[in-house]
Amino acid sequence: MKRETLAIHAGYDGDPTTKAVAVPIYQTVAFEFDSAEHGAALFNLEVPGNIYTRIGNPTNTVLEKRVAALEGGVEALTVSSGMAAIHYSLVNIAEMGNNIVSLPQLYGATYTLLAHVLPKQGIEGRFSQTDRPEDVEKLIDENTRAVFCESVGNPAGNVADLEGLAKVAHKHGVPLIVDNTVATPVLLRPFEYGADVVVHSLTKFMGGHGTTLGGIIVDSGNFPWEKYPDKFYMFNKPEIAYHGVVYVEQYGAAAYVARCRTVCQRNTGATLAPLNGFLVLQGIETMSLRVERHVENARKVAEFLRNHKQVAWVNYAGFSDSPLYPMAQKYLGESRCSLLTFGVKGGFEPGVKCFNALKLFKRMVNMGDAKSLSCHPASTTHRQLTPEEQAKAGVTPEMIRLSVGIEHIDDIIADLDQALAASTK
Repeated sequence: MKRETLAIHAGYDGDPTTKAVAVPIYQTVAFEFDSAEHGAALFNLEVPGNIYTRIGNPTNTVLEKRVAALEGGVEALTVSSGMAAIHYSLVNIAEMGNNIVSLPQLYGATYTLLAHVLPKQGIEGRFSQTDRPEDVEKLIDENTRAVFCESVGNPAGNVADLEGLAKVAHKHGVPLIVDNTVATPVLLRPFEYGADVVVHSLTKFMGGHGTTLGGIIVDSGNFPWEKYPDKFYMFNKPEIAYHGVVYVEQYGAAAYVARCRTVCQRNTGATLAPLNGFLVLQGIETMSLRVERHVENARKVAEFLRNHKQVAWVNYAGFSDSPLYPMAQKYLGESRCSLLTFGVKGGFEPGVKCFNALKLFKRMVNMGDAKSLSCHPASTTHRQLTPEEQAKAGVTPEMIRLSVGIEHIDDIIADLDQALAASTK
């Protein structure tokens, strides 16, 4: 099935008991065992089934199967937020003394996780000087456990060279983990270019309406964990945190997500609520249509901004003279993402004036909403970073980030026009 069809049908053939066409909301904490022996078999991972919603829930199982199908993966795990997905994806394979090598163009909270939070737990975050694979490779050593990137950087807008990064990562025996939130599987599927794990903030384009927090981790099933028994011993030796299971023997290609579920999520509890899983499923059904409109509106907004006298620059991968264009052409084709940034002439103060004058655009740090959203990163998402760190992440004082919505394009442009006029007052 094509992606538009998978978004509506994958993972669910109807409820066998009630014949419900819509996915039911299984709003329950736990599930009954037939007997002590049945409970033991479930905990020993000998038979499939549900135990406790912190580990798995039938509503969320449909969502996991659907997103795995959309990305072309073998298995997925839903969690409570996009940041929980990123956190679990890393600590599932890294521990004290290890390091993660990342591109510098990251969402602010992800940068903070790698630069300040994980180092206090003994896991070093290393940031390459650029997004070029050769610069990433310089930082990889015997203690590296993953290469991490965003397929489309937020808010930098750079398109990562996934194929090049995958080759570098695999050369050194580590997986490539990709945050594909901005691109979505509608525009880009990282597994097709060698990525091993994909994470998403379901809160954004997949939910699509700004109502529901959620995250997901998708496993390609392609990384050979068994080839590196010492480096990735957690998949190859009995897991003392979960009944001595050996994940590569029990789960084969799905070992990575299985451990993420039974060790990371079971013991730290960043669980997606079943109602949230249901709401995200509703959003995914229309994701392809929404992304199409998002992309078209963003193209028109970029062209408008580029010709406006109060705009100093526009960072949009759809312009043929943009340094972002070659990678965008390779990985996104003729489509472009609806996330873009621009700079207001005059620096920080005019930028803030423009931001404050927006009316249709909602001033908030979310993105991927049906509504048009705006953000001043230097004041919000990247405020905790030093000016040097902001520059590395692609943030400047005058920058405004837009997540262009699906409203009528004339209304979107009219709002930007009046806000830019206000920046000079």
